[in-house]
Amino acid sequence: MPRRAPALVATALLAATVAGCAAAGGASAPVPAPAGASGRPAPGGDDRTLQLAEQLLIKGCMEKRGFAYWTEEPRTAADGARRFPYVVDDPAWARAHGYGTDLYRARQREVLRDPNQRYLRSLPASRGPALVSALNGARPQGLSARLPNGVRVTHSDQGCAAEAQRELYKDLPAWFRATRVRDSLDGMRVGLVLGDAKYRAATEPWARCLRGRGYPYRSPAEARAAATEPGREWPHAREVRLASAEAACAESTGLASVAKSLDAKYRTELRRRYPEEAADLARLRREALPRARAIVARGD
Repeated sequence: MPRRAPALVATALLAATVAGCAAAGGASAPVPAPAGASGRPAPGGDDRTLQLAEQLLIKGCMEKRGFAYWTEEPRTAADGARRFPYVVDDPAWARAHGYGTDLYRARQREVLRDPNQRYLRSLPASRGPALVSALNGARPQGLSARLPNGVRVTHSDQGCAAEAQRELYKDLPAWFRATRVRDSLDGMRVGLVLGDAKYRAATEPWARCLRGRGYPYRSPAEARAAATEPGREWPHAREVRLASAEAACAESTGLASVAKSLDAKYRTELRRRYPEEAADLARLRREALPRARAIVARGD
């Protein structure tokens, strides 16, 4: 998928835990964002309850500080690269969306209609930074986590996002560490699969299959990049034809099953290597659910 993003990113796309988050020594990103799991698919059930409760708490906090805030329903990530990190393996989805550039463009149009972003743009220049600070805190300080790759990320423990998470999850430092490590492990897992010798070997018959259909690409990543290069995206029908060929070859050569097997293997392995954060995350979510249900029921 194209990696472009508008200057003002839609509030539904980023999490409050990410919006003010920075690698140690970096600057906090000045983008208002709702609560939730960064870049993750739209949740249901308990996930939705927790996210909605967090947004309601942020809304109340922002209004007390003199700003408007609109809560939003979580939305499924439109990025095809996130949905299919190894290979497009759903023929029906490929026939409808190719690599998802149609969904990406639709999501970008939603950015322009997003009430929080419209509100931010409507404020006088002097008020915009104050809104960001009210939401995310003035500086990314107070919360810290060392990721498995050795990078230390920080976030403000002030602002309405942190206040809402503190009220909901109580142990804000533990919540921050657990969620940041969880998200980091997602990226690590994808990297491990793509670098695995079994995955690389499985791409060879896949590439031969694709060549037989008229496409010269050596890997799914190369095929996706060709069709979605920013500023040079293919027409939708052409993109669909390539993605459909990719999906058909993924199924017929076994690449899809190899990728799924490796994904499950590394998911289990990483959970064993980092059990503390997974346990903390499960505990904090479990303990927060009664509070979240009460907040949602009150609508505050």
